[in-house]
Amino acid sequence: MTAFVIVECQKCGGLSVAEIGQKTKMCPYCGTRIRLDKAKRLASASNAREASIILRKLKEKAAEKR
Repeated sequence: MTAFVIVECQKCGGLSVAEIGQKTKMCPYCGTRIRLDKAKRLASASNAREASIILRKLKEKAAEKR
């Protein structure tokens, strides 16, 4: 089973999910290529469903701070 991480874009601060083992990911918000070995990892998950739930909660928390 594939594990996942939630990373933050270094340019715009957008959050996205990436599979562990990927080297890069394109930010869905600003298009910046995120190097996953250097990216800020906010959380990890053992499956895609769990990653999606964590991502949603992190986005809700960020929205409350604004």
